[in-house]
Amino acid sequence: MSVTNAPRSAPARSAGRPPSLGGNVSAWSNRHRKWLFAAPAMIFVGVLIVFPLVWTLYLSLTDSQGSVRAATEFIGFQNYMTVLADTQRFWPAVGRTLTFTGVALACEVVLGMGIALLLWRPFRGEKWVRVAILLPLVATPVAVGMMWRLIFDPNIGFANQLLGMVGIPPQPWLSGQDTALGTTIFMDVWQWTPMVVLILLAGLTSLSDEPDEAARVDGANAFQRFFYITLPLMMPTVIVAILLRGIDALKTFDILYATKGKGGGSFNEVETLNVYAYGLSFDYNQYGLSSAVLILFFMIIIGSMWLLTMRKKAVSK
Repeated sequence: MSVTNAPRSAPARSAGRPPSLGGNVSAWSNRHRKWLFAAPAMIFVGVLIVFPLVWTLYLSLTDSQGSVRAATEFIGFQNYMTVLADTQRFWPAVGRTLTFTGVALACEVVLGMGIALLLWRPFRGEKWVRVAILLPLVATPVAVGMMWRLIFDPNIGFANQLLGMVGIPPQPWLSGQDTALGTTIFMDVWQWTPMVVLILLAGLTSLSDEPDEAARVDGANAFQRFFYITLPLMMPTVIVAILLRGIDALKTFDILYATKGKGGGSFNEVETLNVYAYGLSFDYNQYGLSSAVLILFFMIIIGSMWLLTMRKKAVSK
């Protein structure tokens, strides 16, 4: 009589037996694997952000000066009251910061949109034109500042020589109390407009051609198609460009310090909040006051980010 060797089935798990601890951990880690892989980087970045911020907040509540290792005394919000009452340096620095950011950002967005529209459609030599436009982004802000400092030199600078060729008298540019801030804004626009061009060009290339073609068939001209079709569709991308570039423009320091030095010039003509806080820390060793300025500056940046984010959400709806 033949006997069939059938494979033995694994013993069934008893109905009332709970799953093992290893199985629970494996299932949980599998469900949350994307967070587990990202956790080390998130923790590292969080520590890099939180620790300096907490330390700066602590210094702003003390009378720290001379040396960060010196004994300090907790004085509460006295530094903030001192800074907010400073009408000679702090509030003018706030005004220059907002002016620098607002004017530079407006010029960069308008020029960036214009250049992006020119590069939107393919043309002969398009790649070379894009490379030439992106060249200012290659240089560091300090190098850009030193280059334009030589160009705008009142004695040997090329800018005044060019004005002399057309009969215009020499201008003080960076050395003038009334022209220095505008000159540094021009430098910032020259360097960072290509960044806005890249963002807006990416948004333009993602748009569908159907709305524009339909408007063209209906007889709309180029200006009507831009203001009533292209620009509304591009508003979320425009706000992203404003958010990214605006935050960076608020924090501008290197190009200002490279061109005007300590205090933003002899008459503090380009002294923004960053330059003011730097001077309090490294020129006068007033760490408590400078920390208070930085915390207030941080609050301005966070407030600006929140307003632009709310605006982006409203436009996206």
